[in-house]
Amino acid sequence: MQAEFTIETRGQGLYEFTSDIRDWLSSSWADGLLTLFVRHTSCSLLIQENADPEVQTDLQAFFSRLVPPTDHPSMSYLKHTYEGPDDMPAHIKAAMMPVSLSIPVRRGQPALGTWQGIYLFEHRTAPHVRRVAAHFG
Repeated sequence: MQAEFTIETRGQGLYEFTSDIRDWLSSSWADGLLTLFVRHTSCSLLIQENADPEVQTDLQAFFSRLVPPTDHPSMSYLKHTYEGPDDMPAHIKAAMMPVSLSIPVRRGQPALGTWQGIYLFEHRTAPHVRRVAAHFG
């Protein structure tokens, strides 16, 4: 089984799409491995806590502080700046975090922990339409 998920972002942040994955997998009662791959170079995929929204806020704040925009004095050495001050930092963040995930599936459901959710982590400040390729087998 293969599919592509479209996630519309409103700027930097974590966007949970666990329910979309669960709905898609629910048509199969099979066991197997789900592979997700984001088809962009300035966002990432994460499995992260979905109970307390402060986790997502803190992750966003941490990575924004770790890799500030190119107009920040500490980033003056970066050359790739013509797509905006958030673009090269977005590429750096995507290089630090996963762009693909492998998730076991049992009886048609992802074998996630109680508080785990599947997220797209948008690293750009402008809204984007992101595509995540999915393969289950």
